[in-house]
Amino acid sequence: MTEPVSVAEEARQPFHRRLLRSQEGIVLALAVLAFAAFALLLPGFLSPGNLLVLVRSVSILGILALGMALVVIARGIDVSMIAIMVVSVSWAFVITRAGYPFELALLIGAGFALMTGMLIGALIAFGDVPPIFATLAAGSVIYGTGRTFFFTLEMQNVPPDTDWFSLIGQGSVLGIPVTIIAFAVLCGVFQLVLRHTRFGWMIYAMGNNPNAARMTGMPFRPMTVAQYAISAFVAYLAGLILASSAAAINARLFNSTMIYDILLVVVLGGIGLNGGHGSVRNVMLGTVFVGILLNGMTIMNIDYTIQNLVKGVVLLLAIVVDSLINPRDEQTSQQGDL
Repeated sequence: MTEPVSVAEEARQPFHRRLLRSQEGIVLALAVLAFAAFALLLPGFLSPGNLLVLVRSVSILGILALGMALVVIARGIDVSMIAIMVVSVSWAFVITRAGYPFELALLIGAGFALMTGMLIGALIAFGDVPPIFATLAAGSVIYGTGRTFFFTLEMQNVPPDTDWFSLIGQGSVLGIPVTIIAFAVLCGVFQLVLRHTRFGWMIYAMGNNPNAARMTGMPFRPMTVAQYAISAFVAYLAGLILASSAAAINARLFNSTMIYDILLVVVLGGIGLNGGHGSVRNVMLGTVFVGILLNGMTIMNIDYTIQNLVKGVVLLLAIVVDSLINPRDEQTSQQGDL
Protein backbone atom coordinates (compact mmCIF):
# COMPACT_ATOMS: atom_id res chain seq x y z
CA MET A 1 0.00 0.00 0.00
CA THR A 2 1.37 3.41 -0.88
CA GLU A 3 1.97 5.87 1.90
CA PRO A 4 -0.59 8.69 2.17
CA VAL A 5 0.51 12.10 0.96
CA SER A 6 0.98 14.54 3.82
CA VAL A 7 -0.83 17.86 3.90
CA ALA A 8 2.44 19.73 3.39
CA GLU A 9 3.47 17.57 0.43
CA GLU A 10 0.02 17.90 -1.11
CA ALA A 11 0.14 21.68 -0.77
CA ARG A 12 3.51 21.82 -2.60
CA GLN A 13 2.20 19.97 -5.63
CA PRO A 14 0.96 21.96 -8.66
CA PHE A 15 -2.72 22.79 -8.50
CA HIS A 16 -3.59 20.95 -11.72
CA ARG A 17 -1.97 17.75 -10.42
CA ARG A 18 -3.94 17.96 -7.19
CA LEU A 19 -7.10 18.30 -9.27
CA LEU A 20 -6.21 15.18 -11.25
CA ARG A 21 -5.55 13.23 -8.04
CA SER A 22 -9.05 13.83 -6.71
CA GLN A 23 -12.57 14.26 -7.95
CA GLU A 24 -12.25 18.04 -7.71
CA GLY A 25 -11.42 18.32 -11.38
CA ILE A 26 -14.38 16.16 -12.34
CA VAL A 27 -16.78 18.11 -10.13
CA LEU A 28 -15.44 21.43 -11.38
CA ALA A 29 -15.93 20.31 -14.99
CA LEU A 30 -19.46 19.10 -14.22
CA ALA A 31 -20.28 22.38 -12.49
CA VAL A 32 -19.08 24.38 -15.49
CA LEU A 33 -21.04 22.15 -17.88
CA ALA A 34 -24.20 22.38 -15.77
CA PHE A 35 -23.87 26.15 -15.52
CA ALA A 36 -23.37 26.48 -19.28
CA ALA A 37 -26.29 24.16 -20.04
CA PHE A 38 -28.69 25.98 -17.73
CA ALA A 39 -27.49 29.35 -19.04
CA LEU A 40 -28.27 28.28 -22.63
CA LEU A 41 -31.52 26.43 -21.99
CA LEU A 42 -33.19 28.35 -19.16
CA PRO A 43 -34.30 31.97 -19.72
CA GLY A 44 -33.31 34.22 -16.84
CA PHE A 45 -30.75 31.85 -15.37
CA LEU A 46 -27.90 34.29 -16.02
CA SER A 47 -29.75 37.31 -14.66
CA PRO A 48 -27.92 39.00 -11.75
CA GLY A 49 -30.98 38.54 -9.55
CA ASN A 50 -31.12 34.79 -10.12
CA LEU A 51 -27.40 34.34 -9.62
CA LEU A 52 -27.63 36.24 -6.34
CA VAL A 53 -30.55 34.06 -5.26
CA LEU A 54 -28.55 30.97 -6.26
CA VAL A 55 -25.60 31.84 -4.03
CA ARG A 56 -27.77 33.11 -1.21
CA SER A 57 -29.97 30.00 -1.17
CA VAL A 58 -27.05 27.63 -0.68
CA SER A 59 -25.02 29.78 1.71
CA ILE A 60 -26.72 28.20 4.74
CA LEU A 61 -26.10 24.75 3.29
CA GLY A 62 -22.47 25.73 2.79
CA ILE A 63 -22.16 26.90 6.40
CA LEU A 64 -23.52 23.58 7.65
CA ALA A 65 -21.14 21.76 5.30
CA LEU A 66 -18.17 23.55 6.89
CA GLY A 67 -19.03 22.00 10.25
CA MET A 68 -19.55 18.60 8.67
CA ALA A 69 -16.28 18.88 6.73
CA LEU A 70 -14.29 19.47 9.92
CA VAL A 71 -15.64 16.24 11.40
CA VAL A 72 -15.25 14.21 8.20
CA ILE A 73 -11.63 15.31 7.73
CA ALA A 74 -10.97 13.92 11.21
CA ARG A 75 -12.53 10.59 10.11
CA GLY A 76 -15.94 11.10 11.68
CA ILE A 77 -19.45 12.08 10.66
CA ASP A 78 -22.22 14.11 12.29
CA VAL A 79 -25.81 13.44 11.25
CA SER A 80 -27.19 15.15 14.38
CA MET A 81 -26.57 18.67 13.02
CA ILE A 82 -30.15 19.34 11.91
CA ALA A 83 -31.61 18.17 15.21
CA ILE A 84 -29.24 20.44 17.14
CA MET A 85 -30.02 23.33 14.80
CA VAL A 86 -33.82 23.21 15.05
CA VAL A 87 -33.98 22.46 18.78
CA SER A 88 -31.44 25.03 19.97
CA VAL A 89 -32.85 27.86 17.82
CA SER A 90 -36.49 26.97 18.57
CA TRP A 91 -35.78 26.85 22.30
CA ALA A 92 -34.09 30.24 22.19
CA PHE A 93 -37.23 31.73 20.61
CA VAL A 94 -39.48 30.02 23.18
CA ILE A 95 -37.37 31.35 26.05
CA THR A 96 -37.64 34.86 24.62
CA ARG A 97 -41.44 34.67 24.51
CA ALA A 98 -41.35 33.48 28.12
CA GLY A 99 -39.91 36.85 29.13
CA TYR A 100 -36.14 36.43 28.87
CA PRO A 101 -34.07 39.04 27.00
CA PHE A 102 -33.53 37.95 23.41
CA GLU A 103 -29.75 38.22 23.66
CA LEU A 104 -29.72 36.03 26.78
CA ALA A 105 -31.95 33.49 25.07
CA LEU A 106 -29.55 33.33 22.14
CA LEU A 107 -26.68 32.65 24.54
CA ILE A 108 -28.69 29.88 26.20
CA GLY A 109 -29.37 28.35 22.80
CA ALA A 110 -25.67 28.50 21.97
CA GLY A 111 -24.85 26.87 25.30
CA PHE A 112 -27.32 24.08 24.61
CA ALA A 113 -25.81 23.46 21.17
CA LEU A 114 -22.27 23.37 22.57
CA MET A 115 -23.29 21.09 25.43
CA THR A 116 -25.00 18.58 23.15
CA GLY A 117 -22.04 18.63 20.77
CA MET A 118 -19.64 17.97 23.64
CA LEU A 119 -21.79 15.12 24.95
CA ILE A 120 -21.88 13.51 21.52
CA GLY A 121 -18.12 13.94 21.20
CA ALA A 122 -17.60 12.41 24.64
CA LEU A 123 -19.81 9.46 23.71
CA ILE A 124 -17.63 8.83 20.66
CA ALA A 125 -14.29 9.59 22.30
CA PHE A 126 -14.74 7.85 25.65
CA GLY A 127 -17.45 5.34 24.81
CA ASP A 128 -15.86 4.22 21.53
CA VAL A 129 -19.24 4.36 19.81
CA PRO A 130 -18.97 4.64 15.99
CA PRO A 131 -19.78 8.24 14.97
CA ILE A 132 -22.56 7.32 12.55
CA PHE A 133 -24.50 5.46 15.25
CA ALA A 134 -23.73 7.92 18.03
CA THR A 135 -24.86 10.96 16.06
CA LEU A 136 -27.88 9.21 14.53
CA ALA A 137 -29.18 8.15 17.95
CA ALA A 138 -28.25 11.47 19.56
CA GLY A 139 -30.13 13.38 16.87
CA SER A 140 -33.32 11.47 17.61
CA VAL A 141 -32.88 11.97 21.37
CA ILE A 142 -32.22 15.72 20.97
CA TYR A 143 -35.21 16.23 18.70
CA GLY A 144 -37.49 14.14 20.90
CA THR A 145 -36.36 15.99 24.02
CA GLY A 146 -36.93 19.34 22.36
CA ARG A 147 -40.43 18.51 21.15
CA THR A 148 -41.38 16.97 24.51
CA PHE A 149 -39.97 19.47 27.00
CA PHE A 150 -38.95 22.67 25.18
CA PHE A 151 -41.61 23.40 22.57
CA THR A 152 -44.71 21.76 21.12
CA LEU A 153 -45.34 23.79 17.96
CA GLU A 154 -43.30 22.84 14.90
CA MET A 155 -43.05 26.43 13.65
CA GLN A 156 -41.36 28.94 15.94
CA ASN A 157 -41.51 32.53 14.73
CA VAL A 158 -38.77 35.06 15.35
CA PRO A 159 -39.72 37.07 18.46
CA PRO A 160 -41.08 40.58 17.82
CA ASP A 161 -39.02 43.73 18.27
CA THR A 162 -35.83 42.10 17.02
CA ASP A 163 -35.22 44.14 13.88
CA TRP A 164 -31.45 43.83 14.20
CA PHE A 165 -31.79 40.04 14.05
CA SER A 166 -33.77 40.22 10.79
CA LEU A 167 -30.87 42.06 9.17
CA ILE A 168 -28.71 38.94 9.46
CA GLY A 169 -30.79 36.96 7.01
CA GLN A 170 -32.48 39.74 5.05
CA GLY A 171 -30.00 42.62 5.07
CA SER A 172 -27.17 43.39 2.66
CA VAL A 173 -23.88 45.27 2.57
CA LEU A 174 -23.01 47.04 -0.69
CA GLY A 175 -25.67 44.97 -2.39
CA ILE A 176 -24.28 41.66 -1.12
CA PRO A 177 -26.63 39.72 1.21
CA VAL A 178 -25.32 39.31 4.75
CA THR A 179 -25.95 35.55 4.41
CA ILE A 180 -23.33 35.32 1.66
CA ILE A 181 -20.93 37.49 3.65
CA ALA A 182 -21.37 35.24 6.69
CA PHE A 183 -20.56 32.17 4.60
CA ALA A 184 -17.47 33.86 3.15
CA VAL A 185 -16.25 34.94 6.61
CA LEU A 186 -16.72 31.44 8.04
CA CYS A 187 -14.87 29.99 5.05
CA GLY A 188 -11.97 32.31 5.84
CA VAL A 189 -12.01 31.33 9.52
CA PHE A 190 -12.08 27.60 8.78
CA GLN A 191 -9.32 27.96 6.18
CA LEU A 192 -7.16 29.77 8.73
CA VAL A 193 -7.82 27.19 11.44
CA LEU A 194 -7.34 24.12 9.27
CA ARG A 195 -4.22 25.27 7.44
CA HIS A 196 -2.41 27.56 9.85
CA THR A 197 -3.03 26.31 13.39
CA ARG A 198 -1.92 23.36 15.49
CA PHE A 199 -5.57 22.44 15.98
CA GLY A 200 -6.00 22.11 12.20
CA TRP A 201 -2.84 20.03 11.88
CA MET A 202 -4.14 17.64 14.54
CA ILE A 203 -7.50 17.35 12.73
CA TYR A 204 -5.71 16.16 9.59
CA ALA A 205 -3.46 13.86 11.62
CA MET A 206 -6.47 12.23 13.29
CA GLY A 207 -8.07 11.53 9.94
CA ASN A 208 -4.89 10.41 8.20
CA ASN A 209 -3.72 7.90 10.80
CA PRO A 210 -5.60 7.75 14.15
CA ASN A 211 -3.24 5.19 15.73
CA ALA A 212 -0.14 7.20 14.86
CA ALA A 213 -1.84 10.33 16.21
CA ARG A 214 -2.46 8.57 19.53
CA MET A 215 1.12 7.27 19.70
CA THR A 216 2.54 10.77 19.27
CA GLY A 217 0.72 11.88 22.41
CA MET A 218 -1.96 13.90 20.67
CA PRO A 219 -4.96 14.69 22.95
CA PHE A 220 -7.15 12.48 20.79
CA ARG A 221 -10.23 12.37 22.99
CA PRO A 222 -10.38 16.11 23.80
CA MET A 223 -9.90 16.81 20.10
CA THR A 224 -12.84 14.56 19.26
CA VAL A 225 -15.03 16.34 21.79
CA ALA A 226 -13.91 19.72 20.43
CA GLN A 227 -14.70 18.94 16.80
CA TYR A 228 -18.25 17.81 17.57
CA ALA A 229 -18.77 20.87 19.75
CA ILE A 230 -17.64 23.07 16.84
CA SER A 231 -19.94 21.20 14.45
CA ALA A 232 -22.88 21.74 16.80
CA PHE A 233 -22.10 25.44 17.20
CA VAL A 234 -21.86 25.89 13.43
CA ALA A 235 -25.27 24.19 13.12
CA TYR A 236 -26.66 26.69 15.63
CA LEU A 237 -25.24 29.64 13.70
CA ALA A 238 -26.70 28.29 10.46
CA GLY A 239 -30.05 27.90 12.21
CA LEU A 240 -30.01 31.51 13.33
CA ILE A 241 -29.27 32.71 9.80
CA LEU A 242 -31.99 30.46 8.39
CA ALA A 243 -34.52 31.70 10.96
CA SER A 244 -33.57 35.29 10.28
CA SER A 245 -34.05 34.77 6.53
CA ALA A 246 -37.46 33.10 6.87
CA ALA A 247 -38.59 34.92 10.05
CA ALA A 248 -39.12 31.48 11.62
CA ILE A 249 -37.56 28.07 12.21
CA ASN A 250 -39.46 24.92 11.28
CA ALA A 251 -38.81 21.77 13.32
CA ARG A 252 -39.90 19.68 10.33
CA LEU A 253 -36.45 20.28 8.89
CA PHE A 254 -35.33 17.40 11.10
CA ASN A 255 -37.34 15.02 8.90
CA SER A 256 -36.23 16.64 5.64
CA THR A 257 -33.39 15.64 3.33
CA MET A 258 -31.23 18.51 4.55
CA ILE A 259 -28.63 16.30 6.20
CA TYR A 260 -28.19 14.43 2.92
CA ASP A 261 -27.76 17.75 1.12
CA ILE A 262 -24.94 18.57 3.53
CA LEU A 263 -23.27 15.24 2.87
CA LEU A 264 -23.77 15.82 -0.86
CA VAL A 265 -21.89 19.11 -0.65
CA VAL A 266 -19.05 17.56 1.36
CA VAL A 267 -18.57 14.37 -0.64
CA LEU A 268 -19.25 15.96 -4.02
CA GLY A 269 -16.75 18.70 -3.25
CA GLY A 270 -14.01 16.12 -2.81
CA ILE A 271 -13.62 15.58 0.95
CA GLY A 272 -12.99 11.85 1.28
CA LEU A 273 -15.04 9.92 3.83
CA ASN A 274 -11.96 8.01 4.96
CA GLY A 275 -10.58 11.25 6.44
CA GLY A 276 -7.23 12.96 6.39
CA HIS A 277 -7.68 15.31 3.45
CA GLY A 278 -9.91 18.04 2.12
CA SER A 279 -10.18 21.78 2.52
CA VAL A 280 -12.52 24.73 2.55
CA ARG A 281 -12.07 24.90 -1.22
CA ASN A 282 -13.80 21.52 -1.49
CA VAL A 283 -16.78 22.81 0.50
CA MET A 284 -17.06 25.90 -1.67
CA LEU A 285 -16.87 23.81 -4.86
CA GLY A 286 -19.52 21.38 -3.63
CA THR A 287 -21.75 24.24 -2.48
CA VAL A 288 -21.59 25.98 -5.85
CA PHE A 289 -22.29 22.78 -7.79
CA VAL A 290 -25.25 21.82 -5.60
CA GLY A 291 -26.53 25.40 -5.85
CA ILE A 292 -26.40 25.30 -9.65
CA LEU A 293 -28.14 21.92 -9.68
CA LEU A 294 -30.92 22.93 -7.29
CA ASN A 295 -31.47 26.31 -8.92
CA GLY A 296 -31.72 24.79 -12.39
CA MET A 297 -34.19 22.14 -11.28
CA THR A 298 -36.28 24.76 -9.49
CA ILE A 299 -36.46 26.99 -12.57
CA MET A 300 -37.49 23.94 -14.63
CA ASN A 301 -40.26 23.37 -12.06
CA ILE A 302 -39.17 19.79 -11.45
CA ASP A 303 -41.22 18.00 -8.78
CA TYR A 304 -39.64 17.98 -5.30
CA THR A 305 -39.70 14.18 -5.18
CA ILE A 306 -37.80 13.96 -8.46
CA GLN A 307 -35.32 16.55 -7.18
CA ASN A 308 -34.65 14.33 -4.17
CA LEU A 309 -34.20 11.37 -6.51
CA VAL A 310 -31.65 13.30 -8.57
CA LYS A 311 -29.78 14.40 -5.43
CA GLY A 312 -29.80 10.84 -4.11
CA VAL A 313 -28.35 9.46 -7.34
CA VAL A 314 -25.68 12.17 -7.43
CA LEU A 315 -24.76 11.49 -3.79
CA LEU A 316 -24.51 7.76 -4.45
CA LEU A 317 -22.29 8.32 -7.48
CA ALA A 318 -20.12 10.74 -5.49
CA ILE A 319 -19.65 8.14 -2.73
CA VAL A 320 -18.74 5.47 -5.28
CA VAL A 321 -16.21 7.78 -6.93
CA ASP A 322 -14.81 8.70 -3.51
CA SER A 323 -14.38 5.01 -2.62
CA LEU A 324 -12.47 4.45 -5.86
CA ILE A 325 -10.23 7.51 -5.58
CA ASN A 326 -9.76 7.28 -1.79
CA PRO A 327 -10.00 3.55 -0.95
CA ARG A 328 -10.63 2.65 2.68
CA ASP A 329 -7.49 1.45 4.40
CA GLU A 330 -7.30 -1.68 6.54
CA GLN A 331 -7.63 0.30 9.76
CA THR A 332 -10.81 2.03 8.65
CA SER A 333 -12.35 -1.19 7.36
CA GLN A 334 -11.73 -2.97 10.66
CA GLN A 335 -12.93 -0.15 12.88
CA GLY A 336 -16.02 0.75 10.86
CA ASP A 337 -15.49 4.44 11.63
CA LEU A 338 -18.29 5.58 9.38
